[in-house]
Amino acid sequence: MNIAALLSGGVDSSVAVHILCEQGYKPDLYYIKIGMNDEGYSCPQEEDLEIVKAMAHRYGLKYDVVDLQKDYWDNVVAYTIDKVKAGYTPNPDVMCNRLIKFGAFDQRVGHLYDKTATGHYATTIEKDGKIWLGTTPDPVKDQTDFLAQLEGFQVSHSLFPIGAMQKGEVRRIAEEAKLPSAFRKDSQGICFLGKINYNEFIERFLGTKEGNIVEIETGKVIGKHRGFWFHTIGQRKGLGLGGGPWFVCKKDIIDNVIYVSKGYNPEAQLQDELMMQDFHFITADPWLVADASIDQTNETYDVLFKIRHVPELTVGRLTRLANNRWHLKSKDKINGVAPGQFCVIYTPDGRICLGSGEISWD
Repeated sequence: MNIAALLSGGVDSSVAVHILCEQGYKPDLYYIKIGMNDEGYSCPQEEDLEIVKAMAHRYGLKYDVVDLQKDYWDNVVAYTIDKVKAGYTPNPDVMCNRLIKFGAFDQRVGHLYDKTATGHYATTIEKDGKIWLGTTPDPVKDQTDFLAQLEGFQVSHSLFPIGAMQKGEVRRIAEEAKLPSAFRKDSQGICFLGKINYNEFIERFLGTKEGNIVEIETGKVIGKHRGFWFHTIGQRKGLGLGGGPWFVCKKDIIDNVIYVSKGYNPEAQLQDELMMQDFHFITADPWLVADASIDQTNETYDVLFKIRHVPELTVGRLTRLANNRWHLKSKDKINGVAPGQFCVIYTPDGRICLGSGEISWD
């Protein structure tokens, strides 16, 4: 089997390559270059490439650099800025996986191989003659929520060598094998953008515009902000308000007003239902009946879900509406529901990630 392995310079992808080599494979290594240094940002690209070269030399593998800068800026960055400008809370990591790591790379190089291997904490499950995206034993590191916009063919073409492992086991393997990335810290930041302050990144494109911060219960102006696009619903840091904690509960994008509420998990911050638009099934709609003449609108299904990268899955009831809109009723009240976030849906046993939809305003 011919395998292309995406190597980022981090410990997870390095251990994935190590495991493949231990299994007798000789994957070709690829480093995806976004070229952020050319845009004035700090990016650990040189250090990444040194690790890629060291891994290639150690295992006698070929390596190459694939420049996807234009693809990234035309798709992921454009998506992020458009959503933020419209008042949504985007997830560039989700779209980076769909459009770059498993998209543009496959179109450029990956399609020449039988499989593409990555260091993601995810698995694949064969069921009913199809390949489904499966979760991992380590709920803290599980990354299926970041992969929930993939297409079924992207999942079936993927290998996740460390998917069934705990993070501690991955670190142990890296240390015992003396891999060059064994003691490197996990990356932080926006996908390939590296160590970038998110607000500085947004300010570069949208600038600043002073507006009021209003206490939602009293209507009293209690502070100022630099632009609604720097804030997301559920946020409790970076508001510059004393006597907190304060939570962002609502945004008025027309008048540039941020509404906040004080306290720990204030009632104004909680809700037990949400709406989704443009729901995307990864492999297939598991509830789609063979007879297309049957109207499935308003049919309801038991699911687990999450709206952000957290270990816990929440019990919910998912209802199919017309025009690919879905209503989700949560068993428990949840906080920080923001339009633009992806609500990720799982089977009731939590083993399979079915897909995701974008949370809408209503």
